[in-house]
Amino acid sequence: MPRGIHSLLFALLLLPALSTRAQVQLEHYLKKDGYGVIKISPDGRYYAATTPLADRTGLVILRREDGKIVDGAAGVENSVVDDFWWVSDDRLVIAMAERLGSRDQPYRTGQLFSLGVDGKHVRTLIGPKAQVGLVDVVDYNPQWELADLIDTIPGDPRNVLISVTQLGREPQTNVDKMDVYTGHRTPVATAPISYATFLTDAAGHVRFARGSKNDNYSKLYYRADDKADWRLINDEAQSGRTEVPIGFSADGAIAYFIATQPQGPDAIVAWDTRSGERKQVLRDESVDPYAVILDRDRHTLLGAQYMSDGVHTRLLDGSGEGTRLYRALEKAFPGSAVNVTSYTRDGIALVQVWNDRSPGDTFLFDPHKMTADGIFAQREWFDPLKQAKMREITVRARDGLTLHGYLTLPVGAAEGKPLPMVVMPHGGPYGIFDRWAFDDDAQMLAEAGYAVLQVNFRGSGNYGRAFQQIGARQWGGTMQDDLTDATHWAIDQHVADASRICIYGASYGGYAALMGAAKEPDLYRCAVGYVGVYDLEAMHREKSRDSAWLRNWETDWVGMRDQLAARSPVNMAANIKAKVFLAAGGEDRTAPIAHTKRMAKVLRDAGKPVETLYFDTEGHGFYTEAHRREFYTKLLDFLADNLGGARAAKH
Repeated sequence: MPRGIHSLLFALLLLPALSTRAQVQLEHYLKKDGYGVIKISPDGRYYAATTPLADRTGLVILRREDGKIVDGAAGVENSVVDDFWWVSDDRLVIAMAERLGSRDQPYRTGQLFSLGVDGKHVRTLIGPKAQVGLVDVVDYNPQWELADLIDTIPGDPRNVLISVTQLGREPQTNVDKMDVYTGHRTPVATAPISYATFLTDAAGHVRFARGSKNDNYSKLYYRADDKADWRLINDEAQSGRTEVPIGFSADGAIAYFIATQPQGPDAIVAWDTRSGERKQVLRDESVDPYAVILDRDRHTLLGAQYMSDGVHTRLLDGSGEGTRLYRALEKAFPGSAVNVTSYTRDGIALVQVWNDRSPGDTFLFDPHKMTADGIFAQREWFDPLKQAKMREITVRARDGLTLHGYLTLPVGAAEGKPLPMVVMPHGGPYGIFDRWAFDDDAQMLAEAGYAVLQVNFRGSGNYGRAFQQIGARQWGGTMQDDLTDATHWAIDQHVADASRICIYGASYGGYAALMGAAKEPDLYRCAVGYVGVYDLEAMHREKSRDSAWLRNWETDWVGMRDQLAARSPVNMAANIKAKVFLAAGGEDRTAPIAHTKRMAKVLRDAGKPVETLYFDTEGHGFYTEAHRREFYTKLLDFLADNLGGARAAKH
C-alpha cells in the first residue's frame, strides 16, 4: 500500500539531520519492482501493468477484486512492452520495443499483439520484428512493417486504428483499421510523408499527419475529415519551426500544437482549423511542456505540465469535469507530480504520484466522492524520509548562457561545508535532459556521502529549440565547457571540495567524463566512463553505414568526420591526469566495446592508471543483477579510493 503521501509531505518539512550511512545498501537499488505503468480497464474490473524481468519487460493483467493475475505476456530477451491500451473491457493491444541494455533508449520494433483476460495465449497482430535503420543500404524483406497503434475507435470495442510503414528506401506509411481479435486490416488513409505519426479527433477521424524525409525537416499536414485531401500547414525547412499536434478543443474546431520558438522554450499554440489563425495559449518562461493533460476522451486538451524545481500543472481556461479533477489532484498531492494513466467508464481515475524522493504510488481517485484509495506502492522499500532532496540550480556559463540543473546533497549535509562531489552528465545528448525525479544513481551516490551535480548543458531538451541547437557540433566544445563552468560554480558556492571531484557518466555521459578529464586535467581527480564512445571519427563512420538519415544526423549534430579527431578522448590520453575507470558490454551496438578497449589501451600506453570492467554478454548498460552489482560495487570502491566516500555493504 502507498506510504501516505499526505503525512509524508508535511513530515519532510521537519526532517532532522541524519548522518550518512557507513555503507551503501546496494540491494535497494538493484532490486526490481513488481509493476511499472498501470492502467485500469474501462469497466474497472482489471488492472494491466508492465512488470520488469531480468532481461525484458512483460505485462500482466490482475483482477481488481482480489489482485489475482489472470493473464500475462513477455517477449524474447531484450524486449520491452513499450505501451499498451485497453481496447475493450477484456482486451489489450500491446506495442513492443527492443532495448539492448539498461542505458539504451527503447525503440519500437513495429510489432503489435493482443492479450485478453480469458487466459488464452497472446495473439500476434503484426510481426515479425522490423529491421529498423538498415533498410535503405542493404537488401530488405518486403514483409517488414513498422506498426503502431494510433487510437481506439469510439463505440467500437473490436477495432483500432494503426499506422503501418512499409520499410524500404522510400518508406510509405498507411492508416489501417485493424480487428484486434483476428488481425484483419482495412485501409483507411495514406500518409503524405514518410515515417508519419498521426493524431485523431474524438470521433476517430485521422486529422493530422507529421513526418520527415531523410533531410530530417519536419512537415505537418492536416485534413478536415476522412474524405478531404491532405494539405501542408507547416514545413520546418520554410518556417524554421516544428509543430507537433497534441489535442483539440471539445468541439474539435481548435487544434493545439507544441510549437518551437525562435528563442526560449516551446509554446502551446491554438490553431483555428477554419481560419488558420494561430494563437499562443500556454508558455513557461524557462521550460518546455513536459507532459500534456488530456480529458477522459484522450483528445480534448486541458493543459500541460512543466518540469523545473518540481512538476507544475497549468490548465487552459475552463471549468469542466476534467479541469476540476486536475485541480483537485493538485490540492490532494502538493509537491508531487500527478499522472492520470487511465479512466473507467464511470470516471474513476487511476493516478500515479511521484516526486524526487519517492519512486511513485498509485491511487484510485473518485472525483465524485473526492477520495483517493491507495492501490500500489512502487519500490516501497525506499523510505522517502531517508532519501536525498533534489534541488534545482541555475548556473551562468562563460558566454552568458543560463544553464539549469539539479544538485543532490547527502541527507543531513551541513550548508556551506564543501563535500566530495560527483559530476554526472546525462546521455543522449540531444533532447535528453536531467529530470526532477527519483534518480537511482544520484540517490546512491548521495547515500555514499557525495554531492551530485547534474547539468543540462546546451543541446539538452526541455529548454527550447534554440538551446538545443546551439549544442550542435559542440561535442567536446561548449557543451563540455558548460560542465566545467558548473563544476567551478559548485566550488565557488562551497558545495564541492575542489580537491575531491569526480566526473561519471554513461553513453554520451561517458564521453563527457573522459573528455572532461582530458580537457580539464587539473579539475577532476577521477573519471568514470560507462558504455561510452571515445572516438567520434569512428562513431561517425559506424553510424553512416546504417542509413542516410543517420549519416545526415551525425554530420548535422556531431560534425564533419574529418574534424572529429581533435575532439576524441582516444587521441588525448597524454593530457589525462585523473584516475580512470571504464566499463562496457560486448553486445553494445550503441557504443561498441571497441571504443572502451581502445580508450583503455591508449591510457595504458601513455602510462596512465586505468581500471576496466567488461561483460561480453551485456549491451548498452548492464542488465544482469550480478553484473550490475559488480559494476556498482567497483564504482563505489573507485570513488571511495579517490574521494573518500562510502563503499557498498557486503551481502
